[in-house]
Amino acid sequence: MWQLLAAVCWVLLLGPICGYDEKRSNTNPEANMNISQIISYWGYPYEKYDIVTKDGYILGTYRIPYGRRCPEKTDNCYDVWLGNSRGNTWSRKHLKLSPRSSEFWAFGLDEMAKYDLPATIDLIIEKTGQEQLCYVGYSQGTTIAFMAFSTNPELAKRIQIFFALAPVVTVKYTQNPLKKLTNLPREVIKVLFGDKMFSPYTSFNHFLATKVCGKKIFHPVCSKFLFTLTGLDSRNLNMSRLDVYLSQKPAGTSVQTMLHWAQIFNSDRLQAFDWGNRGQNMMHFHQLTPPLYNITKMKVPTAIWSGGQDIVADPKDMENLLPKVANLIFYKVIPHYNHMDFYLGQDVHQEVYQDIIRLMKHHL
Repeated sequence: MWQLLAAVCWVLLLGPICGYDEKRSNTNPEANMNISQIISYWGYPYEKYDIVTKDGYILGTYRIPYGRRCPEKTDNCYDVWLGNSRGNTWSRKHLKLSPRSSEFWAFGLDEMAKYDLPATIDLIIEKTGQEQLCYVGYSQGTTIAFMAFSTNPELAKRIQIFFALAPVVTVKYTQNPLKKLTNLPREVIKVLFGDKMFSPYTSFNHFLATKVCGKKIFHPVCSKFLFTLTGLDSRNLNMSRLDVYLSQKPAGTSVQTMLHWAQIFNSDRLQAFDWGNRGQNMMHFHQLTPPLYNITKMKVPTAIWSGGQDIVADPKDMENLLPKVANLIFYKVIPHYNHMDFYLGQDVHQEVYQDIIRLMKHHL
């Protein structure tokens, strides 16, 4: 982070002298756009929905109903839905609670799996009339899916295939720098970060993305910052679009979600959030200790991709996960992939997306 701050100082002090001013900005247009605008910019149709969960959270959800050239049958023409979990940039509303309150942020992975994912799938089923759909999850999106599909059999029946990219279930071997925070007591973490929002996207983040990282001279520094938590693979990254990537992250979540991850780090078990005392656990789970998520009960056909250089979903953790997946229909390890290559890698279409499309077509 200090390297980026130093870069900002150079931009402010020497930018006009060196010619790195507003008129010569290399910022990509999408770096200043919201999700709807980005979809439209690339020529796709879109629809936006606000999904209300059973506990009152409002989730911003986007739909791309078909491809750009579907009438000519030159595209795959899938109906694509982009879901969001509570608390991130696009889902920070509630029917009654204010995001300024601690009550709004009293959620973690359990609530995303229990309320957010089912509400999203229900809406898609309602709008499309389909009996089943394919779910593509990445990183925490796979964690939530494993939780939901292993505990909600009716929801699981609605999933034709679960595509898991860089799945994270246990993190015993992860080398993610955030793991160092897990050694701190919960009370210390709350003193450091509060009890509301963790790592929101700010105007300063936007300044860094568009005014600093949009300039070629700062690409090496900005790419290292981008890869801090995921492992470095700059050769597979389109450096000219760093400003676009950084203009959407971090999206933010709750401090409680991070405490939940700290719990998973330390226990090496995918377990519901421990509320800290038996009374709270009894109120939430009707038992004194938080229940375990037994993913062996999940019968959904599952395809998995993992990265050989992934420091978040470490290959050793992947070895522990695979035997627990009851209906594994496909597995591929990509030796040079880090955690972020699954959505930013320049070769992701060849390495991952072509397989997904082939599996979809085969199971339709």
